[in-house]
Amino acid sequence: MLTEQTETVENPLNREPPVKELIESFLTPPSISYDRNHGPIPHLSSSTHTLHVNGQVKHPLSLSMHALSTEFAQHEVTCALECAGNRRHTMRTLLKEVQGIDWGDGAVMNCSWRGPRLRDILLRAVIQHGGGRRRSERKDLHVAFSCYQERCQEDDWFGGSIPLSRCMREDADIILALKMNDDPLPIEHGYPLRIILPGIAGARWVKWLDAITVQPHESTNFYQQHDYKILPPEAVDTFSAEKFWARVPAMAEMPINSVVALPEGEVVVSSLIEVKGYAVPQGDSGPVTGVQVSMDEGKTWIEARLDESQARSKWCWVLWTAQIPVSPSHKGHRVILSRATDAGGNTQPDHSQWNLRGVAYNGYGRSKVTLI
Repeated sequence: MLTEQTETVENPLNREPPVKELIESFLTPPSISYDRNHGPIPHLSSSTHTLHVNGQVKHPLSLSMHALSTEFAQHEVTCALECAGNRRHTMRTLLKEVQGIDWGDGAVMNCSWRGPRLRDILLRAVIQHGGGRRRSERKDLHVAFSCYQERCQEDDWFGGSIPLSRCMREDADIILALKMNDDPLPIEHGYPLRIILPGIAGARWVKWLDAITVQPHESTNFYQQHDYKILPPEAVDTFSAEKFWARVPAMAEMPINSVVALPEGEVVVSSLIEVKGYAVPQGDSGPVTGVQVSMDEGKTWIEARLDESQARSKWCWVLWTAQIPVSPSHKGHRVILSRATDAGGNTQPDHSQWNLRGVAYNGYGRSKVTLI
């Protein structure tokens, strides 16, 4: 783990586990999960915390945690939560310097989440679309998620949003989580309530959720408007990036990705190497249908075996294993590559586009080994 930090605005808790520990379990236990924060962790009580649902709704709601757990059907979804900056270190070292925390390959977790569907709550509030009377004339509204509990590094509160159309899709599996892996949410993961947005960047999964607002525009929060965007290559520094923030859309879906967790940086003496890692699908295009590995710079690829021991949803990661025969021609310093494919036909590229904030990197998974 990264060194524990004092939880303040200036030094929020940010850490990730070694990726070799991360792949030991299909469901990520809180003890080895990554943490990404932009401010202090609030310590709240489930008996007093209230969720407010407002904006363009006919019936504004104030819901206790008890109401959320008893007045709505509970839904469970297993899905991966991935930081937009996962694998930033690889982009920084292989392509060009970027801005942001130097995340390795471990800013991801795969968990089972349980709580009411966001759709059911919005149906109770009754959306007021406004605008044209015909559905074809209406502009899509946005649903903003907010936490006003603590001041952040760049704003007085933390928030994000996604289109209402995604929120109202029953098959989008968006829920308000009260539980993680069958236990109450850990404090660092949003206790007593957080939004779960399968397939979407972790920056939008607001923790310590206290407000949901239906509105005609995106969240105005700094982290929706001035961060977590894939800026064009012309934005090479803070100054040149300024003109692009309002033009570039906020990140939503995460790209397909895979990582080689083992072996890593090792000297291997064997005629057969066992390679292990994880893979995540792109947005709602899951599940991952295949992973391939290569030890000759991508000239040839070997199919990995996907772990089928756990029931997989379209949103979760897969753990995989491959056996690579070692021939005399392989001796020396080598890079093991991995690439994943999902049900939507998405496949990892060799490298993804460089961007100033170092987000959404999904080039081939890479691990260095020495074979003797």
